[in-house]
Amino acid sequence: MDRPISDISIQTERLTLRKWHQNDAEALYKYASDGRVSEMALWPRHTSVDMSRRVITDFFMPNPFNFAMVLKDTDEPIGCIGLVPSGDEHFTVLPNEREVGYWIAYPYWGKGLTTEALLGLIDWCTKILRPDSLLITTDINNKASQRVAEKCGFTHITDIDNEGIPTKVFRLHTRTDIL
Repeated sequence: MDRPISDISIQTERLTLRKWHQNDAEALYKYASDGRVSEMALWPRHTSVDMSRRVITDFFMPNPFNFAMVLKDTDEPIGCIGLVPSGDEHFTVLPNEREVGYWIAYPYWGKGLTTEALLGLIDWCTKILRPDSLLITTDINNKASQRVAEKCGFTHITDIDNEGIPTKVFRLHTRTDIL
């Protein structure tokens, strides 16, 4: 790879997937303070712009594989997609497997943007990181995330209890030469 990971952006038809910036805190708060989003994403609802800024600084920016989903039309971050840091996965990963996580702001639910972002991330991962497979875990009630996974070729492999939360696990084999 010619450029450092921090310079990478992934282009899709309607989105740019890029690293988070400090000045994204207000946009993050705008959407992460919505309980409908945090409930489905299984993280605490943001209660202030400062909290969103800390999340960007402490969690998003240190992860080289975490991207803001930015609408090309408005240049506004409307969600997040990326790879869960190694060791923080919600299911035991196979060798050379990475877990993907994503969420999108409520006003953009049902518009195909998360599917578009996930397909872009899969393509980038397959070409650059070359994992053998990718994993997605979702709350058993998050039918929209499960549908996104299925539309992108992931297969449901099991249901688990993830710290008291019933969870579905999906896998996508990205290297057909090892099947």
